[in-house]
Amino acid sequence: MSELFQQSKPDLIIVAPHPDDEIIGCYKYLTSTDIYAKKGIIYSGDLSNERKETALKLKNHIHVDMQLFQNHVPQTFIDPKNHFLFPDPYFEVHPHHRSWGFQGETLARNGYNVIFYSVNMNAPYIYEVPKPDEKKKLLDKVYPDQKDMWRYDHKYFLFEGYNKWIF
Repeated sequence: MSELFQQSKPDLIIVAPHPDDEIIGCYKYLTSTDIYAKKGIIYSGDLSNERKETALKLKNHIHVDMQLFQNHVPQTFIDPKNHFLFPDPYFEVHPHHRSWGFQGETLARNGYNVIFYSVNMNAPYIYEVPKPDEKKKLLDKVYPDQKDMWRYDHKYFLFEGYNKWIF
């Protein structure tokens, strides 16, 4: 049998500078099943303990194998078989998102499988989420302290988008 068919499923590493970015920007991938062997999320290490504790509650609502808080992708995760989701370094406006995005760009330019996402709904590749009510329910369950952010600004659960760069 061909080696291609013997390969195991890739792992998915989502880089979310802030808790809630993983749902707002990566809901499609976060809720996908049977595509990835494991799913992990890396959040900024500069978060308060309260924000970290809130982010860890995601595991109570959706399958996530690992959540880390640090300011870089661990070397052990940088593997050609892994798939990475990073904030888009060009369409994001928040400095933390852009900083992480530039780390993703470096990986992409070195041949790793990087897909960029945006929580800034001005990116040209944004589309409507097929089931926005489900995305909003997950946001409300995991981040109830931030409900006001999307209560009146529905862009947080109505849209998302992904961009793969070709070099």
